[in-house]
Amino acid sequence: MDLKEEAILKDTISDHWYYVSKGRALRTFLGDLRAQEVLDIGAGSGVFSRQMLDEGRCNSAVCVDPYYTDEKIEWHKGKQIQFVKGLTNHSTSLLLMMDVLEHVSDDLVFMKNYVGHMEKGGYALITVPAFQFLWSGHDVFLEHYRRYTIKTMEELIVQSGLTPIKSRYFFGCLFPIVAGIRMIKGIFSGRGALKAQSELKSYPEWLNRLLIIAHDLERQSFFGSNKLFGLSVFCLCRKD
Repeated sequence: MDLKEEAILKDTISDHWYYVSKGRALRTFLGDLRAQEVLDIGAGSGVFSRQMLDEGRCNSAVCVDPYYTDEKIEWHKGKQIQFVKGLTNHSTSLLLMMDVLEHVSDDLVFMKNYVGHMEKGGYALITVPAFQFLWSGHDVFLEHYRRYTIKTMEELIVQSGLTPIKSRYFFGCLFPIVAGIRMIKGIFSGRGALKAQSELKSYPEWLNRLLIIAHDLERQSFFGSNKLFGLSVFCLCRKD
């Protein structure tokens, strides 16, 4: 997650529909996979690591983000979370990259660096924003370099030395609305003139809950087979 988004949502981030729904999709996508420790790259506040700890998917977490002001150790319900700016000697059987690769200029070099920290037989779950034609002021605000498709994401995974296991799109129920709005804005403003502006905001409790329910229904129905459309790409891969 992006620290800019944490600054917008502050203490409400753990209840926000986007992070609740994405975290539930993450755990659904992992299936029965568990790990003693999860390595969360570009973790921001560590919202997804906390969710993994809450669900008993891991017993500890290491959150990595070069933009932390300080390195520290916290305890979440009796389980340890380390917040560090970088890694030296560290290995993991489960690596998370939740909306990270779009922030780096050379995504392949970045991937290869962290593949080196994965144990043989270990897994990585990666999410990225989907479809370049959905480029918007939100991408500009978050300083993204690109958006992806399942095809381009899997090509990157293979080049980095990992084996794709499965890839799907998520946030499909919002796709028609968001795509329509962004395409219209793009026609009138042009990509180069897009205003840097976050689309993430807090919602009334009833609407926040409704969006969570809608994405629960998506997750339980067509998420498992959706290779057509969505706002995010989910990829599970393995180091053979």
